Amino acid sequence: MSKRIHVVPHDSGWATRREGTSRAGSTHETQAQATEAARSTAIRERGEVIIHRPDGRIRDANSYGTDPFPPKG
Repeated sequence: MSKRIHVVPHDSGWATRREGTSRAGSTHETQAQATEAARSTAIRERGEVIIHRPDGRIRDANSYGTDPFPPKG
């Protein structure tokens, strides 16, 4: 099972959906609520959250675990 969780537009609200699935994991009234639900799961599972814009384009992504490509510096 993928550890990437997408926050996507859903009906009149927002949903969380695991990468590779078509069913919503949970639905929410606001993007912020969906993002927080996805974030909680990603922290627990050491995964990644990918937040989409209302038009479906990716707005942001955050990792909550061991990053295989950490920033150099």
